[in-house]
Amino acid sequence: MKVEVWTDMICPFCYIGKRRFEAGLEKLAHPETVEIVYRSFELNPHIQVNPLDDITGMAAARQGSTREHMKALQDDISKRAEQDGLKFNYDTAKPTNTLNAHRLLQFAMQFGKADDVIERLYQAYFTDSLYLDDLSILVDIAIQAGLDGDDAAEMLASDRFHDEVRADELAARRVGIRGVPYFVINDKYGISGAQPAEVFVEALQQAWKEENPYIPFKSTSVDPKASLCEDGTCEV
Repeated sequence: MKVEVWTDMICPFCYIGKRRFEAGLEKLAHPETVEIVYRSFELNPHIQVNPLDDITGMAAARQGSTREHMKALQDDISKRAEQDGLKFNYDTAKPTNTLNAHRLLQFAMQFGKADDVIERLYQAYFTDSLYLDDLSILVDIAIQAGLDGDDAAEMLASDRFHDEVRADELAARRVGIRGVPYFVINDKYGISGAQPAEVFVEALQQAWKEENPYIPFKSTSVDPKASLCEDGTCEV
């Protein structure tokens, strides 16, 4: 079973959705059979910021709202995140362009480290208040995830994986994905938003049943040599 996840590292509901998806995955009979593929989706690909910018003021200006209103929304999101075991520090978070972080994620997928990297990117932004457009920080994240630091630094200094990021975003537009997180299971079931774990459980179980309509019954009493008619014949 394959689950594709369109995400952005500065999206709070992507982090919350990851936790809820993981909770649902744990309840699946065979979670080890699920392949998770992360897809890039930049919420604001043209943003130009520096690490001293204030996230609350920037968000209020972008949405034509007040700072007080935006602060209240962020407090509400932080409380919801706590229910899923996450700590959000909006007061010190640093708004950022995420293209390089997405390039690192694409790089990590080549080595089976995507989940480790995306987890650290979320934590770096929401909890540790690190600036995700700082290449040295991204290299540190790569090393923490078990990737080669020199290879990661060389990749980030180039334009590698830029096209892969854009391809993911183009694919999202083609199928009508306008926001994240967005989960696609087996190219069939789409789940939008940080849904409760039960929603993911139901969707994953349905996809599993479709892939495996008949699951062999296992019991210590089953006789492996029991008679069986095959290919239209029976030997008697």
